[in-house]
Amino acid sequence: MFAAYATVTVLGALFNGAAAVVYLIGHEYPKTQADMKGVPRTWVPVLGLLLAAGAVGLLAGFAVPLLGVLAASGLVLYFIGAIIAHLRVGSRDIVGGIVFLAIAVAALVLGLLVHGAG
Repeated sequence: MFAAYATVTVLGALFNGAAAVVYLIGHEYPKTQADMKGVPRTWVPVLGLLLAAGAVGLLAGFAVPLLGVLAASGLVLYFIGAIIAHLRVGSRDIVGGIVFLAIAVAALVLGLLVHGAG
């Protein structure tokens, strides 16, 4: 079970870390996504910081399990919000969000199973 947890957690940290870099370097893709969803462009770096915090938190969960659980929970909420934001404006381009959400849910569930719920 720990191998699955470690694999999913590292994968989640890599995916979210890479996405955070794209958001934080000022790449055009997150800006156009923000425009499409009606989100102010000033939120793009904040969203990037949330992704970065989630990635770091997932990895920190190996040392402090509660941090991993909190980070995975935050990422689950983040991607639910992202998917809702897409659907709200009529965009059906949600496959990426679903993949990221699935990884976050898997990291959360496996983390709880490996480290216990309490």
